[in-house]
Amino acid sequence: MNIQPPRTRIQRKNTQAILEAALLVFSRHGFRGATLDQIAAAAGLSKPNLLYYFPSKEAVHVTLLSQLMDTWLDPLREMDPDGEPVEELLGYVSRKLQMSRDFPRESRLFANEILQGAPRMQEVLATDLRKLVDEKVTIIRGWAAAGKIADIDPHHLIFSIWALTQHYADFDVQVRAVLGEDRDPFAEAETFLRTLFTKLLRP
Repeated sequence: MNIQPPRTRIQRKNTQAILEAALLVFSRHGFRGATLDQIAAAAGLSKPNLLYYFPSKEAVHVTLLSQLMDTWLDPLREMDPDGEPVEELLGYVSRKLQMSRDFPRESRLFANEILQGAPRMQEVLATDLRKLVDEKVTIIRGWAAAGKIADIDPHHLIFSIWALTQHYADFDVQVRAVLGEDRDPFAEAETFLRTLFTKLLRP
């Protein structure tokens, strides 16, 4: 993929405008439903101008996903093997929930890619993500073996954290429709999930 690196302030500004516009368009329409015309219009640029920076819709999409994947892995990377196990896992839950609150469009972009079979992320999922998850699974198993947390399957523990936090971004409209306008789903979720996982993890 031959993406011309930005060199000037204007080029950096335009590149960022394109990526921000693409995030909006892709998170709304998915990869298949999005068009370069939509992205260019949202960025305030012409389509030929956009193509100066990115040669295709897929190039924009892959750049977004690459940036997102790195950000998405940070909360799991922060889990400290030398920390107090329950608090380390609760901290991970909190960080994932905060990401859903602060980056809902990014979460939906990622979800759309996975639902399509991850055609542009398969290699990253099978390498970077799997390697990091395996590393943390080993830590969690060690905590369980030492009697510091309950003996539960670490992979499915991590999957459940993903599911129970990212839901609040990916299904935001549904959650808010059920709760009503006067309630904060993320504040309530923080309390609920801490209680849920504390009870689950208690040895």
